[in-house]
Amino acid sequence: MRPLILASASPRRRQLLALAGWPFAVATADIDETPLPTEHPSAFVGRLSQAKARAVADRLPPTNEQPIIVACDTTVVLDDTLLNKPADAAEARAMLATLRGRTHLVLTGLAVLDTATDVLHAEIVETPVPMRFFSDAEMEAYIASGDPLDKAGAYAIQHPSFQPVDRAVFSHCFANVMGLPLCHLRRRLHAFGLVAPELHQACQAFIPYDCPLFNNLLV
Repeated sequence: MRPLILASASPRRRQLLALAGWPFAVATADIDETPLPTEHPSAFVGRLSQAKARAVADRLPPTNEQPIIVACDTTVVLDDTLLNKPADAAEARAMLATLRGRTHLVLTGLAVLDTATDVLHAEIVETPVPMRFFSDAEMEAYIASGDPLDKAGAYAIQHPSFQPVDRAVFSHCFANVMGLPLCHLRRRLHAFGLVAPELHQACQAFIPYDCPLFNNLLV
């Protein structure tokens, strides 16, 4: 099997990728993540994911292993406005108050770089996310936990107590909102001989959500 590298420092992406059962290494990409003027959100996450894959590839020592590099960038978008990680509690509060009771988009740029051929496969995975009408008290308790400060949009869909998403109407990729669209990635890596036949079962055991999409994505 080809060596696999995850170009991310995110513990959530490491957890998700481990569900596939593939051995992988982790390498971080030190790139400028500032949006360009007038850059569309999908172009932004696509550009950053590809730049992360290239940055990690450029740092690889000479070797005959020729690994496959997986890179992602995820952001929250509301009314065509990027909501990246909040700078402080006040910004987290403003983001959550704006998202409350509304549906926004989570966009992930997924890039898979084959270092043997320098061919890069890229796609944008889009997930609409309906937020519930959480109370001010719930929001303040969540902000006080510190959890929102390293999350795009100032929330984690998987947070066990806050649970900001309206699960009754959510019907898309839970893993994508966490930062790594597993079924899309599995489909890309299958061509390289990385097969994960039990991925759906592992994903369902990990996330508190019955995914309606895997049958279409894993054909």
